[in-house]
Amino acid sequence: MAKTMWNAVVAAGAVAVVTAMTAAPAGAATGGVSYSQLSVNGGKPIVIGIQEVVSVPVTFRMTTTRTWDWPPLFLLYRGELGDLGPNNLYSGFGYSDDACPTEGRGSCVVDDGVLDIDPKDDIKGNGYAGTWKSSALLYLPGEDLFTDLNHPVQVQRATRVTVNAAPEPVVTGKTITVTGKVTRANWETHSYQGYAGRTVSLQFKADGASSYTTVKKVTSGSTGSLETTVKAAKSGTWRWNYYGNSTSGAKASTGDHVIVWSGVRVMHAR
Repeated sequence: MAKTMWNAVVAAGAVAVVTAMTAAPAGAATGGVSYSQLSVNGGKPIVIGIQEVVSVPVTFRMTTTRTWDWPPLFLLYRGELGDLGPNNLYSGFGYSDDACPTEGRGSCVVDDGVLDIDPKDDIKGNGYAGTWKSSALLYLPGEDLFTDLNHPVQVQRATRVTVNAAPEPVVTGKTITVTGKVTRANWETHSYQGYAGRTVSLQFKADGASSYTTVKKVTSGSTGSLETTVKAAKSGTWRWNYYGNSTSGAKASTGDHVIVWSGVRVMHAR
């Protein structure tokens, strides 16, 4: 089928992580070819760790009066448009043969595109984190046509956050010590390393509540360590929440539940 042939043609490339920042303008056009309705991962950030392959959904519409040999390919680049060197990231992806035939003209809708990103093979270093530009490549008879989609995307390194609240249980008014650690994916060593100097929110959700409330903010230490103390007032769940930055994904820890009690044991007569 055409899909198999198309993937074989472009599978030698590699696509990076993408975060949709703005909608692709309807007028993104070059040489009689226009693109619109671009969506990457539904507009949500794409965060890449050190091992797991991430599959990113991509959809868009391409319209042209010209005849194409192969359906359009979505690319990320940081250098010159059309430069297929190390500053360009690309991959094949599936599409509906009915919506986007191998050869044709008119409107072509890629409605099931998938960018598969393997951090061990496709990401060449921590420098890949940051803002990239997006483009599309359409194969025409005798011409490879690149179009800048005016759609910035963001590459982010995954973060991890842990938590521990102790003692458990604790008497009302006593001190609870909340510790943890924030680490970030290192794409060069393929490991998670301590992320120092990060502002991380300590949050609490009382039993029966539906959401967390920020209690205080703490800066991570040289190894990414987190530690602070609070007074025990109510039973509930504690967590750390890091909101991320332009190169690092946001991440909240799991919750650690602590029971707070009066400390008075009631004796019942027999």
